[in-house]
Amino acid sequence: MIVALIVACEAGFWVLLALGLAVRYLLNRRRTSVVLLLCEPLLELVLFAVTTVDLGNGAEPGWEHGLAALYIGFTVAYGPHTVRWLDGHAEHRLAGGPPPPKPPRHGLPRARHEGRLWLRTALAAAVSGALLQGAVWYVGDGDTSSLRSFQWTALRVTVVHGLIALTYLIWPKKDPAQARGTLRP
Repeated sequence: MIVALIVACEAGFWVLLALGLAVRYLLNRRRTSVVLLLCEPLLELVLFAVTTVDLGNGAEPGWEHGLAALYIGFTVAYGPHTVRWLDGHAEHRLAGGPPPPKPPRHGLPRARHEGRLWLRTALAAAVSGALLQGAVWYVGDGDTSSLRSFQWTALRVTVVHGLIALTYLIWPKKDPAQARGTLRP
């Protein structure tokens, strides 16, 4: 049941996002679109509530509970960023707005960009870890090894992403135009 709810929340996120952007740019109803986009966090609250009730009713903590916590953490950290990114693209495509800025490709600006993305991953891991720790305390004396393994998974993902982001700082990619000694206009 939890896995089906995670899939439903993910589908609901994209449906609400598409509806919100369509209402904003195709029907020019900004307030209605804001209401639709603000409904997205309710999906995570529903998932959190159902997972808590499931554990409270004596369900054995399993991988699906850990996956729910990771999903909520990821959505908290990357959801607003995703909405802003897609909003910029929708404004450009549907309303004739300016093209959204592309992430930097070279040097220190790229390293800063990767560092900000890593901070989002760290936030996702922190939220997931806190939810999982709360679930461990909530369950009490039961077998919580699956929940603990998801805490380690979140930590490993954060470390790996941090190492990847660090490579952009240590070995920055050089702009080909600067490497040849010419600057592009």
